[in-house]
Amino acid sequence: MPSTKSRIQVTLDTELAAAVAEFGGTEPRSRAVRELALRGAEAFRAERDARHEAHEHLRRIATGEDNGYDFAVSEQLHASR
Repeated sequence: MPSTKSRIQVTLDTELAAAVAEFGGTEPRSRAVRELALRGAEAFRAERDARHEAHEHLRRIATGEDNGYDFAVSEQLHASR
């Protein structure tokens, strides 16, 4: 029975072919490409979340909400260089 889900075409260029060969194992190529896409999305999401958390951390330091950063110590370290 044909799938009711829409499909996409993906060109199997050199880089993708290498990734499928390396990580695809014995799965059909379509499953390997799907898995690579989903894991890639997870990696992009984690990177985005980490960047957001880093910005939030810096914002908390700048606004004084996080007092774990001692500007005087930082100034001394930079002055001693």
